[in-house]
Amino acid sequence: MDRPQVTPPRVRNRLATGPMWALVLSVVLLGTLLLGQLGQLQLAQHEEMAAAAAEVSTREISTPALRGRILAADGTPLAANAPSTVITIDPVAVMESEDDGRAVIEDVAAALDLPVEQLWGRTRLCGTADAPPVPACFSGSPYEPIPLAYDIDPVAALAVLERPEAYPGIAVSTIPIRAYPAQAGQGVNAAHLLGYLGRPTQEEVDASAGLIDPQDKLGRAGLEQVYDSRLRGIPGTTTVTVDPRGAVTGQLSRTDPVAGQDVRTHLDVDVQRAAEQAIADAVEAGREMGNPARSAAAIVLRPDSGAVLASASWPTYDPDIWTRGISQAEYDALLDPEQGQALVNRVVAQTYPPASTFKVVSLPAALQTGIDPDATYPCPGAVTIAGQRFTNHESEEHGDLDLTEIMEVSCDTTFYRWAYEQWGDLGGIAQTSDDGDRFIAVARGFGLGQRTGIDLTAESAGLVPSRAWKREYWEATREETCRRAEEGYPEIEDEDRREFLEQLAEENCLDGWQWRPGDAVNFSIGQGDVQVTPVQVAMVYAAIANGGRLWQPELAAAVQHQDGTVVEEFEPDSLGSVALTDEALSIVRAGLDGVNTEGTGAAAFARWPHTAYPISGKTGSAEAFGQIATSWYASYGPTTDPRYVVVVIVEEGGLGGEVAAPAARAIWEVLRARDESGMP
Repeated sequence: MDRPQVTPPRVRNRLATGPMWALVLSVVLLGTLLLGQLGQLQLAQHEEMAAAAAEVSTREISTPALRGRILAADGTPLAANAPSTVITIDPVAVMESEDDGRAVIEDVAAALDLPVEQLWGRTRLCGTADAPPVPACFSGSPYEPIPLAYDIDPVAALAVLERPEAYPGIAVSTIPIRAYPAQAGQGVNAAHLLGYLGRPTQEEVDASAGLIDPQDKLGRAGLEQVYDSRLRGIPGTTTVTVDPRGAVTGQLSRTDPVAGQDVRTHLDVDVQRAAEQAIADAVEAGREMGNPARSAAAIVLRPDSGAVLASASWPTYDPDIWTRGISQAEYDALLDPEQGQALVNRVVAQTYPPASTFKVVSLPAALQTGIDPDATYPCPGAVTIAGQRFTNHESEEHGDLDLTEIMEVSCDTTFYRWAYEQWGDLGGIAQTSDDGDRFIAVARGFGLGQRTGIDLTAESAGLVPSRAWKREYWEATREETCRRAEEGYPEIEDEDRREFLEQLAEENCLDGWQWRPGDAVNFSIGQGDVQVTPVQVAMVYAAIANGGRLWQPELAAAVQHQDGTVVEEFEPDSLGSVALTDEALSIVRAGLDGVNTEGTGAAAFARWPHTAYPISGKTGSAEAFGQIATSWYASYGPTTDPRYVVVVIVEEGGLGGEVAAPAARAIWEVLRARDESGMP
């Protein structure tokens, strides 16, 4: 057996002596120092390193809470949650494949008969070079399966799931998505009221103190946005471990989400359906008359509280478009003016001249200027003011009328004279202040020119024009106005319109800030620069009906748990009162009482049971150069005990009595049946 060689004693002694000893000692000291430092790292810095390691190897995943529902007054779900079959792909499968999962996605698309590029885009992280625009890209957590397609036929999904070897990384799951059961069950659309959901911005995530995750969905319009914090609930969290590639390797802890609360509204499904159908029919009727009838809106509210029973805007759209995944082209179409801008809620976001519906404001203003409430006034077919001719509709003459009759026949020329007389009494063009102008003051007293505060998004304030506003506007646009006065409008083909705009630019270039007679007289009949929303007109007529009280319009009645337990009930919110004398209020009401029996609304309400169920209303036909009149009808009833306010508008639909009033009658038919059935 071989023995190990042993260094002779003489050689060992030589290695342990002399210069080599110094080398050995240096190595020993260096090793001792390194061992000491290693011990310090292992002992003194153990907790710090452990925390850092945990930070690197764990991630928190947010689990969205089940969103609360939006309910009608009787509990009918308008926006709810429904299960949806979703095809997903594991992000690890995407990372590990040479083609980023392209081949398997093509196979899935073929099996499910879906567009390849749409599924492929879902795997691309939003903001990266090859990603499609939001919302077609992926903005979720990189530690969760990536959803490729929603609302898949479960049978088709099962066929994919049964062949895992052919579709590596593909899985099928069921998630809750927003559903709209009243659309199919009760024929109620309500898209503009409900709103929709969308991903949060990074700023919203950063400002949420951890309550909002990038893959959460937030309300982006309507009630979904206004009451988002109540509907959304509290998300849960899951802590997972990940490997250096970012792939999930395990779960450490989990906190369950807390479901959101339901929002119960004042909406009546029968009245809402009637309002939606009425304005759709009104558009069709206007177009059959040869009018553009570009858009329409209707609102029904309680005059004693501001509670909104119905609100409809046309054109509308299918709210399911947000659930199934809207493309950029579809989103652009909803905003396209040429396609009607279906995303715009005309009840609150669009403004129009109120036309003769505004006379419930102007008549009390005229009384405050000192006109005799017991006198009669001429109603000629036309009047000339400051060299300009102003007419009634079709220059119709009515002779001498009292104030009630002036409202019934909607005599413009009488209002022109009242407004012109006050304009002169205040100093005419020389008057630069709005002090003392009762027409402007009463309009503002009714809350016009400012938002009502209704619990919907994108509400417009409208416009009450004034001397101060006109000067500000002139100063802001003077440069462009003077340029147009010099160069004209060569790009406009319509000769009449081009000449009108050129003349207007020439007049306004040097002294467009002046409050002229035309401004005053047009203001008095709700024309010129006066702009209102349908919800503002509804609030005005509610004040006439209830004696002058201004109630903030409101859709939501309460917030409750999903088992029906009420969390909070919303009380009506008073915005104050209009300073109207009993005499002024009585005259206005008397004039409105006769509109549907003797005046401009009589044809639309022929054979209506006026004695049993009287309705007070006012038609309006707003005119603009080169356009068909916009049709208005505003009303309240029953007159003896007002329970509802109904306002309808059809943009460029024609005369108010011919288009908007019949649509309002259709809504009133449902309201009358509602009352006869004993509903509260």
